[in-house]
Amino acid sequence: MLPIDSIAFIRAGSTGTSVNGTGYATSSTRTDASRSPGSRARHEFVDASARMGASDFRTKHLITAPVVTFSDDGARAVSETSAVVIGENIRLQLGCNGHNRFVDRLEKRDGAWRILDRKSVYDFATFTFPAGIVDIDATAVSRFPRAYAALAHLLEKSGFPVRRIFATKGSDLERDIKQTAFAWLREGKQA
Repeated sequence: MLPIDSIAFIRAGSTGTSVNGTGYATSSTRTDASRSPGSRARHEFVDASARMGASDFRTKHLITAPVVTFSDDGARAVSETSAVVIGENIRLQLGCNGHNRFVDRLEKRDGAWRILDRKSVYDFATFTFPAGIVDIDATAVSRFPRAYAALAHLLEKSGFPVRRIFATKGSDLERDIKQTAFAWLREGKQA
C-alpha cells in the first residue's frame, strides 16, 4: 500500500485500483465492474490488453502525478495527467514514443474514488528504430493526425485497428472535452 499523498492521486482506475477509506491505495481494493459506469468499456479494455500482451507489440506507460481540481463539496474532481507511451513491435523492429494527457472525471462514492470518464488528448508521437532504420509507409501514416500517427500506425501494423479520431493538442475536440468536464464539475459545486 502507498499513502495517497506520496503518489498525489490514484491513476490506475481503469484497472480497478481505488482508494480505500484509510487513505491508502491497494491493488486488492477493486471496483465491482458489473455495477460501475463504463463496465462494458472496462471489459473491452481488459480484453484488448490481454490480446496485446500476447502479441509482438509491447508498451510501457510512464504516468505523472495529476493536476486535480475538486468540487466545493469534495465529492467530484477533474484531473489531467500526462503520460508517455513507449511502444515497440519486436517483429517489425519498429517502435514509437508518444505523449498524451488523460482528462478524467472522478467521483467519490462510498468513500472510494472512481474514474467515471476518461478522455485522452494526444500531443505528439515519433517513431523509434530499436534495430536500425526500417521503411515506413508514409501514406499509411498520414491517415492519422500527426499527434498520434506513429502510435496509430504501429498499432494498426500490430493488428490493433484504430477506429476513431482522438483529441489532439489545441483541437476543437480537446476544448470540448475540457469544457464538458469542468461544466460537470461546476454542477457538483452547486449541489
